[in-house]
Amino acid sequence: MGRVRRVLRKRFVQAAIVAVVVAVGVGVYWFQPWKLWVDETVREAAPVASGAASGAGGGSGGGAAGGGVRTLAAGELISHEHRTSGSVRILQLPDGSRTLRLMGLDTSNGPDLRVLVSDAPVKEGRDGWFGFDKGAHVSLGKLKGNKGDQNYALPADLDLNRYSSVSIWCDRFDVSFGAAALTKA
Repeated sequence: MGRVRRVLRKRFVQAAIVAVVVAVGVGVYWFQPWKLWVDETVREAAPVASGAASGAGGGSGGGAAGGGVRTLAAGELISHEHRTSGSVRILQLPDGSRTLRLMGLDTSNGPDLRVLVSDAPVKEGRDGWFGFDKGAHVSLGKLKGNKGDQNYALPADLDLNRYSSVSIWCDRFDVSFGAAALTKA
């Protein structure tokens, strides 16, 4: 009887060790904790009109940027789940194409971060953390980096009268890291 107990105890310990290793592996994959210490900085130049001198249209001002690039809407990012700052501009090039530009972005890195354009209102505090993916929204793709300046092409049929906010959205945990209300220029 003692031998059977030892065998059962040994199998139980082995199964427990395997379960802990699997749980840790799933947790590491799901939460990606190393991203807390790794920043990804992106420094994309502002879009410029074809044939415009490189460096023209820095996009950091209001109104018209150099090279015929116009600012259609703008906003300042506020913090939600994570401390977030920077500004957002919707730029239109002379050919009619539009770009969402993040400037001076500074937020936490995280798993599965996206840039969402949404019809959700931007709210301060915890009330603003959720909801950007509940109503009308368009994902512009994965966030290229958690710091710096970056550009995202807007779909040609995106109605700026309908979409009034931008969120740095964690798709894995359905939470906004930060968001900006867009004000027409």
